[in-house]
Amino acid sequence: MLQQTQVDRVLPYFDRWQRAFPDFESLATASEEAVLKQWEGLGYYRRARSLHALARRLQALGCLPKTPQVWGQLPGVGPYSAAAITSIALSYPIAAVDGNVVRILARLSGEATVFKNSGAGMKFFTPLAAELLYHKSPGDHNQAMMELGATVCLKHRPLCTVCPVVAFCLAGRRGDADQYPRFASQKPERRTVERLWAIHERALLLHRRPRGVRRLAEIHELPEPDGLIRSLSPRQLLTIKRRGISNQRIEERIYRVAVTASFLKKVAERQDVQWVPFPQLEAITLSGPHRRWIQELMA
Repeated sequence: MLQQTQVDRVLPYFDRWQRAFPDFESLATASEEAVLKQWEGLGYYRRARSLHALARRLQALGCLPKTPQVWGQLPGVGPYSAAAITSIALSYPIAAVDGNVVRILARLSGEATVFKNSGAGMKFFTPLAAELLYHKSPGDHNQAMMELGATVCLKHRPLCTVCPVVAFCLAGRRGDADQYPRFASQKPERRTVERLWAIHERALLLHRRPRGVRRLAEIHELPEPDGLIRSLSPRQLLTIKRRGISNQRIEERIYRVAVTASFLKKVAERQDVQWVPFPQLEAITLSGPHRRWIQELMA
C-alpha cells in the first residue's frame, strides 16, 4: 500500500484491509471483486491484484520463501519489497533501496549524476547501499534508513541540523542537501476527458473497464461519450474535476445528458456500460476520485 501512496493516507485503508484479510489464507480465498472493493480509493489497483495473486501462490507453496531471490519471483514483489521482507522478517543480509534511500545516499556522497528516473537512481546506489549495510542486524538497518528518509532527510527542506549522520554527509556539511538527488525534469502530460452524468429510474449510468486492461481493470467510472452521444453543449456542463496520475494532469468535464429513447437503445447495445441502481452504488468498486465526485453530485 505504501508504494506510491503516503503513510497518513494509507493507515485507514490498512486497518480496513487487516480486518477483512488478517492473513494470507483469507486473502487467497477471497474473490477478486472483494479484494478490489477493500482497496477502493487507493488507486493503482494492479497492486491489489498482485497481492491477491501473491497470497494464492504462497498458499500453493505451503510455506514462506526464505531468500529475496525466491520472493522476487512472486507476483508484485520487486527488488525493494523482496529485500525489505527478507531483511526485516528473516534477517537476510540485503539492503532495501527505495526513493528514500536514494535521497540519503545521494546527499551523503554528494553524487552529481542526473538520473532519468527513480529506478535509475536505485540501480546506481544499490552497490553503495550494500557496502554500508550492517550485516549483524540488516532489518534494523533498513528500517533506520526508511525512518531517516521519512522523518529527517526529507525531500524538501531536510532537517540537517538534527540529522544523526550529518557529520558524514557531504551535501549536509555544504548546506545544499535539498539539491540532491538530481533527476531529469519531466514535463507533465495534460489530458482532458469528457464524462456523462445520466440518471434513469433511480439508476446511474457507469462504465466498467474490461479485465486485462493496464489501468483500472473491472473498476467503475462515469462513462465517456464515445458511441453514446454525438455532441455535448457547454450548457450541459455540470462540473470540472481535476486529478493527477503519475506525471499526468487530467481535467475531467462532467456533462448532464438527457436520457432519450435513442440513448437508452445505445446503452442497451453496449456491454461495457450499465445502469447501477442508487442502493447498489456503495457495493460496487469505483475509482476513488469518481466515488467522491458521484457523492458530491448526488448530494
